Amino acid sequence: MSDTGTHDAQSCIVVIFGASGDLTRRKLAPALYNLARERLLPDRTVLIGYGRTEMTDQQFRSRLHQAVAEFSHTQPLDEAVWDSLAGRVFYQRGAYDEAAGYRGLQRRLRELDGQLGTGGNRIFYMSIPPSVVLPVLHSLRDAGALTRRRRCDEAGQGCLRVVFEKPFGRDLESARRLNAEIDGLLEECQVFRMDHYLGKETVQNISVLRFANSIFEHVWRSESVRYVRVTVAETIGVEDRGGYFDQTGILRDILQNHVLQLLTLVTMEPPASLDADAIRDEKAKVLRCLRRLEGEEVRRSVVRGQYDGGVVDGREVPAYRDEPGVEPDSLTETFVALRTYIDNWRWAGVPIYLCAGKRLAERLTEVAVEFKGVPRVLFGAMEGVELRANRLVLRIQPDEGVSLRFVSKVPGLKMELRNVEMDFPYGSAFPAASPEAYERLLLDVMAGRSALFARRDEVELAWEFATTILEQWEKEPPPDFPNYKPGTWGPISSEAFFAEDTVYDSVVGPHPTA
Repeated sequence: MSDTGTHDAQSCIVVIFGASGDLTRRKLAPALYNLARERLLPDRTVLIGYGRTEMTDQQFRSRLHQAVAEFSHTQPLDEAVWDSLAGRVFYQRGAYDEAAGYRGLQRRLRELDGQLGTGGNRIFYMSIPPSVVLPVLHSLRDAGALTRRRRCDEAGQGCLRVVFEKPFGRDLESARRLNAEIDGLLEECQVFRMDHYLGKETVQNISVLRFANSIFEHVWRSESVRYVRVTVAETIGVEDRGGYFDQTGILRDILQNHVLQLLTLVTMEPPASLDADAIRDEKAKVLRCLRRLEGEEVRRSVVRGQYDGGVVDGREVPAYRDEPGVEPDSLTETFVALRTYIDNWRWAGVPIYLCAGKRLAERLTEVAVEFKGVPRVLFGAMEGVELRANRLVLRIQPDEGVSLRFVSKVPGLKMELRNVEMDFPYGSAFPAASPEAYERLLLDVMAGRSALFARRDEVELAWEFATTILEQWEKEPPPDFPNYKPGTWGPISSEAFFAEDTVYDSVVGPHPTA
């Protein structure tokens, strides 16, 4: 089946486990409402919230109404659309470790199937802590609500899919163990591992930019590219996630999933088709070729950091170790930057830079491909001219778009050159609001399209890369945490690290001198 994104979603019952949590309030409920508003949500789609909090159906509807009014990107709220959706919103109270709640859920599923004609199609969304995911799945199976199915029936009914939020394991061993457990309960085609970055418009545009435009493909290789880098920078700290983050760190939280997924899309070979497995086959090949960093290589090619307290925009912000839920002597990293290589024919010898951090100077997520410079025999000797190499930047957030740096002559009677940017902002070319990532991804789950979700081998290969770094860090705790000020571009040591290839200001921004 093609994953080209046609709207073939099926009516179903969506059950959100952890329905009283922040993800449902900020992302899932607004996404379902926006799909309904755009008439993309199948008419008979039902939402059941499952959680430990005592609530009636009406109380749950009121909570979601408030969430949609606050967090939907389409404003003002269309009450007629909401009323139509709210009539198909229900709540099932149940503890995660008690069989009675799952038996009650199964009864309600059957009742709603019969009343609303959802054809036995179900989506179980695991918006719950990783520690309870497997017990929930086993309880659903024991209640008769979870069955292993390779495909829906010929009428497109009886589909069952399960969505998992990250983290999907915390190292290679735990990811393999989790995958093995899930494999015993579900077919891979029923498993949807969520990475919301893959639902963003500019991320989806990476493959289009590469494979629908002939000008890029013949230079998208080691002969022409100087380096590739992926940066995910945040100005905020850990906020109210201190307890979770302190057990995780930026390498596990951002680099192992979001950053590596972006890298695979930028560097993969053209897939044989737009089918999900054809695309994911090529992404997995990149991860297999990604050079693992071990021992001395970790010391030479990886920089980690933790933010200190300080003043940002006139406001005092706490050090990481002073954040709520964080241990006062924590060695958890809030910044990581590394250099590695993709050891295949296309990318041999091209440095790959990956960077992620919190409390940095600017909020941005972008992918940059810098090309090799031209011979300097013509313009290189001109006084006062600094010819910079062409660079293509794909901005994921906050200002979605594409820019290309090149050299141009300044109008006038002198031969004066200047580096200029050709910019393509999405907002100017396409004024209509882009759908949120969760809208696209939820619609894809309903349609059984899995191209924008990580497959089992992708997850394990990504953890294989991350785990060797984590193991080396376990042997060598950082001696200098905290080691960077908020509002900067990370540890001073990262400046020297990137200066080896003289690309520091292009990789993580110009480092402040003070």
